[in-house]
Amino acid sequence: MGIKPGYDTPMGRPPLGVKTTVVRLPDGMAERIDDLIGPNRRAKFIREVVEREVDRLEKERETTLGGATPRR
Repeated sequence: MGIKPGYDTPMGRPPLGVKTTVVRLPDGMAERIDDLIGPNRRAKFIREVVEREVDRLEKERETTLGGATPRR
């Protein structure tokens, strides 16, 4: 399997400005991700997916709430 677009950076130390967190994935999900993007690229893939989804949700919130932050 060749290198997938967007995942062609070499392995090594993660970029500065990131925080380590543990994510529990359902059985088989890690293997499904690896099958799609190749070995040793899972963390970067997950970071990018999470960042896109957070951006999408923030834009959605701005649209529906006019930029107001909901109370917690």
